[in-house]
Amino acid sequence: MTAGEALDVAREALLTIMLVSAPVMVVALVVGLTISLFQALTQIQEATLSFVPKILAIFAVLLLALPFMGSQMSTFTQQIMSRIADGNPAAPVAAPNGTTPGASPGGGG
Repeated sequence: MTAGEALDVAREALLTIMLVSAPVMVVALVVGLTISLFQALTQIQEATLSFVPKILAIFAVLLLALPFMGSQMSTFTQQIMSRIADGNPAAPVAAPNGTTPGASPGGGG
């Protein structure tokens, strides 16, 4: 595996991590900011007030986003295993129309 191929795998891994963690992180951010704004406006200085709503919101998002998260992780894992099995680190993924991206339509040259 060359350095470029390793960087490609690392890039795909980071992109997958960002896609999988984004729903939970965004909801935690929004709920945290909302609770903080509420505390600032009402001058309630209770440190534990934000934990329960944030935990409930994250749990609800996990229930809703778990199928998406699982499919993203499954797709990434299948791509990695396909690269290992084929011995081809840059194995192209077939396009929806059945052709391989980058292949010439005339069958070569």
